[in-house]
Amino acid sequence: MAQGIHPIIWFVVLGFVLIGIILTFIRFLFARNFAERMVAVDGGTTITVGLIAILSLIFGRGIYLDVALMYGVLAFVAVVVIARYIEGGF
Repeated sequence: MAQGIHPIIWFVVLGFVLIGIILTFIRFLFARNFAERMVAVDGGTTITVGLIAILSLIFGRGIYLDVALMYGVLAFVAVVVIARYIEGGF
């Protein structure tokens, strides 16, 4: 665990991340169209990247930051491709 940070702070941070995941899932469920669902999925991937970065700090493993970076880049490319598909750019 990261040095100098009280364990209760980690539980609070992870609790806020969990609340964010739940809210984006609710947004996904009640979306009216495909574009709103994609916004919810993009928000979920952003929260997941943050969660992986937090877990990297908790476990003290720098390789998780690389995983978070690659996941973020792949999620960004996926959202751009889907946005182009929705607009009929292909």
